[in-house]
Amino acid sequence: MHNRKKKPVSDSRNEEILYGFNSVFEAVRAKRRKIFEVSVSKDKADEKFAQFISGLGLTGIRTTKISSDQMAFLTKSEMNQGIAARVSPYKSYEFEDLEGFKSGDKAPLYLILDSIEDPHNFGALCRTALAAGVDAVIVPKDRASGPTPTVSRVSAGALEHLRIVVVTNLVNAIKALKDSGVWVSGLDGSGDKTVFAADFRGPTGIVVGGEDSGLRDLVRKNCDFLVSIPQVGPVNSLNASVAGAIAVYEAVRQRLGA
Repeated sequence: MHNRKKKPVSDSRNEEILYGFNSVFEAVRAKRRKIFEVSVSKDKADEKFAQFISGLGLTGIRTTKISSDQMAFLTKSEMNQGIAARVSPYKSYEFEDLEGFKSGDKAPLYLILDSIEDPHNFGALCRTALAAGVDAVIVPKDRASGPTPTVSRVSAGALEHLRIVVVTNLVNAIKALKDSGVWVSGLDGSGDKTVFAADFRGPTGIVVGGEDSGLRDLVRKNCDFLVSIPQVGPVNSLNASVAGAIAVYEAVRQRLGA
């Protein structure tokens, strides 16, 4: 990886509509997007909303009140919690920017998503990644969910603080990580050791496979290790976001020496 200044790459669209209180609140707090306008339903009069809107006035962000029907039309969702924001597009990063994310002597921890297509799984994984202190989430450009407003809402705004790295070729990205000293472990039922027996204390990348087919063949072949999550029940009952959360927090446990 080349050491160069981080360069966020903007989506080609001019703006997005975020919706849901946490998503809008965290976008304002993160200060990574330009906030053009925040709209609130006229029937939202609780103290939390009133304090937030009052604070927006101090920042100079324009606010408007609209009807519930207008809010539903604006957000294309009934699950908008009565608040939406017109914002600049989410800014993802390039793979080469990973070098600039390093801080101190802390071993980096990367979450790598191989064809996670469900935005609800992606959002849940983003929420876990932020809570666990993951340095970056690496996702493929095609055949995968991107950092959309739905993902921001599902992640309770965690997306707004994360570094999402979008790559054209995930296998090449994994190879480059390995060349830079990162050990890459793929979650796979055929793994010869469990996540609890793996060593995640050094520079680590954890790969979570797609919802239906798991890791793609080339991705699986290029992982240093394949690790599994032991299950006692008669069926595979862990979805991608839960499996990813277990693996990431096992890495956190090891790094805390617990």
